[in-house]
Amino acid sequence: MKSLLATFFMVFFVCSCHTNSNNIAVKEDFKIKKDTLDSISKPKLNISKALVLGKFDYKTDSTFIKVSAEHSVKTIYLNKDVYTAFLEMCKAAKKDNINLTILSGTRNFKEQKAIWERKWQKYNNLKPKDRAIKILEYSSMPSSSRHHWGTDLDLNNLTNSYFSSGNGKAEYNWLNENANEYGFYQVYTDKDSGRTGYNLEKWHWSYLPLASAYLEFYNVNITDKDINGFKGEAMAKELNIIENYVNGISIKAKNYK
Repeated sequence: MKSLLATFFMVFFVCSCHTNSNNIAVKEDFKIKKDTLDSISKPKLNISKALVLGKFDYKTDSTFIKVSAEHSVKTIYLNKDVYTAFLEMCKAAKKDNINLTILSGTRNFKEQKAIWERKWQKYNNLKPKDRAIKILEYSSMPSSSRHHWGTDLDLNNLTNSYFSSGNGKAEYNWLNENANEYGFYQVYTDKDSGRTGYNLEKWHWSYLPLASAYLEFYNVNITDKDINGFKGEAMAKELNIIENYVNGISIKAKNYK
């Protein structure tokens, strides 16, 4: 009887160990698959200070691509993922008889500086602070623009009135109803919700799957001391550019995850 019981317990012990080892193997295999899926769905982004400040050459950067003349009015570059998402959105819009054309995409520091300093000269009758505030109605300081990132684009027209009637209204309504499905959000909405910074821009759409990560990096790594190298740079600190303008986006965009 003792011999029989000993045999039984030995068999039970071996089976238990075999089962546990299988369970461990299954769990490990599941963990490997989960890690693999996570790496595919959430790729590691190569974000740098130079990129978010616009101090790089997007024309030679392998993560950027030139937009087809079919979809733009001039030579424009975008992040490759952003352009891919735009093409999908554009295809869907065409099925609903809506045409989308990119008027502006990536702008580096030098290009943004040219825009800023042209307007700085234009409003030279104003005091520096008032001059900067006037420019900031619709244009960013160099090193504080979302257009540096290749994630943001301007569509169809650069006036809000265009989107209030006719084709413009149809285009804007379609974007409001469908753009989020493709990752694009209007970041400069009306300010009645407490948003700060730039004026309403119905034409400006941001690809948040990337832009939200760039903004997070910007807030951790950039200070007003990094915003320099142009006329009126002292206004960056005085006007609290990072809080009031870089982060002056819509509530929906702020809460994007």
